Amino acid sequence: MMKTIMLEKEKSRTGVLQLVNVHHPLADCSTKNLMPVDVHFPKVLMMRDAANILRLAFEKISAQGSIIPVSGYRSGKEQAALYAESVQQNGAAFTERYVALPGHSEHQTGLAIDLGLAGEGIDFICPAFPYEGICDEFRKASADFGFVERYAKGKEKVTGISHEPWHFRYVGNPHAKIMVENGLALEEYIAFLEDFREDSRLVYEQAEGSVMEVYYVPADGDKTLVPVPDTKFYQVSGNNAGGFIVTVQA
Repeated sequence: MMKTIMLEKEKSRTGVLQLVNVHHPLADCSTKNLMPVDVHFPKVLMMRDAANILRLAFEKISAQGSIIPVSGYRSGKEQAALYAESVQQNGAAFTERYVALPGHSEHQTGLAIDLGLAGEGIDFICPAFPYEGICDEFRKASADFGFVERYAKGKEKVTGISHEPWHFRYVGNPHAKIMVENGLALEEYIAFLEDFREDSRLVYEQAEGSVMEVYYVPADGDKTLVPVPDTKFYQVSGNNAGGFIVTVQA
């Protein structure tokens, strides 16, 4: 059984699957419901759900103390200051490759985190996060917890950002697994989902046997009627690119 819920246009620009890049600025840069990722780094914040899940991932692979959170949520003011400081210290070319413009940064969503291998002299903009040891162990397990390496090597033309091994983005379940298994950047995944509608859903069977269904609903003016299950658990996220993505526990 299905029902419909009415969502305002602005809701299509928020949620765990919102696309933020040079072409898709944030609708609202004010973020609430933040919490520290690690009690030892109280100023590194993420959205509460993402922070709690990241803590679980660290516990699962015993990464506490070996991997540290370097940079999480940033306000628009903080992003602007970081961009200006990087231009002054590193030059415009470097900054354009590694630092997003204010209003176009994933860090302003509270859903992104830069991680670093614990050690002396950690670089705030480009922290070391190698493809070996505990860092790679986290990288390989991250999709199980809804995180993806956002700016992968070879995707620079798609994302508009250089390869960043340290930058992870929370997109939730099962989206992270689908992205990793198909080698898709978030830009590509958002476009990929537009082919799956309520009557032709993407069906994803997880390793433990549960089934998830995903479908896209384009925004329709100021208010959109979104079909959702009447009795099953579901989540709706805007994609910040003109529509909504519905995820259903089938």
